[in-house]
Amino acid sequence: MPVLDREEYIEQAYFFRVFGERLDENQPSQEILNDIREEILTTTRLPLAIDVLRGELMHSGRLSQGMRVLGHYFTPFQAYVMQKAEEDKLKFDQRTALLIFEREAKYRSESPTAAGLFIYQFECLARNRLGYDRGLEAIAGDPMYDALWQEFILKTKRRLGEKEFSDLIYYRSEWFVEEKRKTRPDYAATVPMLFGRSEGRIAKANRGKDPLYLFAALQRQLNYPAVPRAKPPTPLELPPQLEQRLQRLEKRLQLMEGESQGKLDLSEFLAQPPHFADDDLTS
Repeated sequence: MPVLDREEYIEQAYFFRVFGERLDENQPSQEILNDIREEILTTTRLPLAIDVLRGELMHSGRLSQGMRVLGHYFTPFQAYVMQKAEEDKLKFDQRTALLIFEREAKYRSESPTAAGLFIYQFECLARNRLGYDRGLEAIAGDPMYDALWQEFILKTKRRLGEKEFSDLIYYRSEWFVEEKRKTRPDYAATVPMLFGRSEGRIAKANRGKDPLYLFAALQRQLNYPAVPRAKPPTPLELPPQLEQRLQRLEKRLQLMEGESQGKLDLSEFLAQPPHFADDDLTS
């Protein structure tokens, strides 16, 4: 698939953001797709892509299947991440996947680099535990990467258990070559350097540390996009009247259990009769 025009990525970022916001409002996905289609610029190919997504959603109930059908428009990484969001076994949800896509599309619409995009996509896999084997294969299929990058990404899949991620960046950076030439002026790298001087310096500074520190430093220093984190579930808040009734039922159950076990002690209530705040509601 070719790299899309900037106009496409701007509309994609809008599409993923609005889709997520309306899901939070409990709107049906098919209705959301139908409404957003009318809002997207018709000079882009996104409205046609939305039609296919809506058709696949009605047929199979999965957006990831529609993304795979549109392999010339959506990347293998997008299809893979959406597939993981639609699996019931993972805590990774569709809302987080849409946030990932929104920030990725926004980054692509500005001044993206292959290094920045790869590190962002890799961090998405790492933070959300989406799996490195198939995940890196999906990343390698992105049109942003040429043959050298694809080779590096697939080798990364095999080397992760042997080397730290920071080392993989450092040894393929221009900073590594500069440091070598301080002691060996005639040093020539045997493989092309894929990361710049800044990435190499930051990677070296984070060797032996948690990779999350490396990602955070790259985001601070080089303005790489930050990976969204899944929000913890909000505790259920009950209306005050319902909470009071539940407390009263719980107390009654305790009394019944004590009576059934022959351990009922009413001295507490004889000394001070209980008062419930919802007594007036039942009078």
